[in-house]
Amino acid sequence: MIPVNVTPPVPAGGGSHAVAPSGGDASGPLPDGDLDELTPEQLAAQWEEEKPPAAGALANMASSLVVLGLGIGSLVLSVAMGLGTPAAPQPGLWPFIISCVMVALGLFQLIIGRHNRDAEKFTRMSMAPLTGLVTLALMVALMPAIGFELPALALCIVWMRFLGGETWRSTLLVSAIVVASFYGIFVLALNASIPHLF
Repeated sequence: MIPVNVTPPVPAGGGSHAVAPSGGDASGPLPDGDLDELTPEQLAAQWEEEKPPAAGALANMASSLVVLGLGIGSLVLSVAMGLGTPAAPQPGLWPFIISCVMVALGLFQLIIGRHNRDAEKFTRMSMAPLTGLVTLALMVALMPAIGFELPALALCIVWMRFLGGETWRSTLLVSAIVVASFYGIFVLALNASIPHLF
């Protein structure tokens, strides 16, 4: 009897890694190749292994209270700015609507979503959005005093290099292009009343 060589199946994209049999264990060792060579089951197992730990009920409740507090504070400030009417809106109308949405979402998350298991635990990477918000607030505070050019340049550098992990070359190049583009559009072309140095 002539022996027959059976070649194991390969993924649709080509490659040399065998596909896990149907119904088999896809959580075993993953191949070290390109992501295109992984099966959907292997990708799911890899994502499950690498994702941050899930947040508990206390973390979900704390984040809901933060959103709720921001929404209530924004409601108070928007009412103080004046709401007006839909036909003649005042500056606080749109912030008031957005604040109502924030309060509703905060209450929904606090009551119904606190047992959500998809939320991720706060880790070191959770500080990145807070850092971005603080640097943005600093730029807004510095603009009336020294113009927008230098604060905007510093903001782009912080966001791209330290939050985005870009190289210094691309960070400096893109930051300079962004600031120059904003200057050309808002100062030279539109002659907007934006604080600027030059």
